Amino acid sequence: MILTLATRNAGKIREIKELLKDLPFEIKSTIDFKQIGSISETGSTFQENALIKARTVHKIVGGYVLADDSGLECNDLNGSPGVGSAYFAGPHATDDENNQKLIQEMKQVHDPSRLARYVCVLALIDPQGKETLVEETCEGLISFVAKGEGGFGYDPYFFLPDYGMTMAQLPLDEKNRISHRGKALMRLKKYVGA
Repeated sequence: MILTLATRNAGKIREIKELLKDLPFEIKSTIDFKQIGSISETGSTFQENALIKARTVHKIVGGYVLADDSGLECNDLNGSPGVGSAYFAGPHATDDENNQKLIQEMKQVHDPSRLARYVCVLALIDPQGKETLVEETCEGLISFVAKGEGGFGYDPYFFLPDYGMTMAQLPLDEKNRISHRGKALMRLKKYVGA
């Protein structure tokens, strides 16, 4: 049985494959299907974008399809970068460029709370076309200093007070246990027979 991940993001593919390795699936991604081009994320919510990606890929390859739409919401920035997290500094922004814009905007806030959360919405479509949505969050603070070499995206700046370190400093197995994506994938497993 094949489960296709509706993403080309190497960090997401690595994390999802690790978390679902005990399931009886051959896990592929849109990278493995040349007929799947870029998918425009035109939704205004994580839920809408996850469904757009899952439905687009499911129409082309069928079977089980899993899409993830996730991002960072900062209280001090009225929820930004939100659904535009991957493109915060522009349409082709790198993780570093997005992080620099985040810190620049946070430093302009008077007396910031630094409260933030990662949000992950997973959309699963089974071979019969049934859709399942799962949403999870991970609460933290924005650090103005990057720490850690692991993870990707905003992880070096996402500080976890209970651990005294950033998401990028956590060992992968611990990150997968507490992260927004890790928690969502654990909940989703019951919909694929695990």
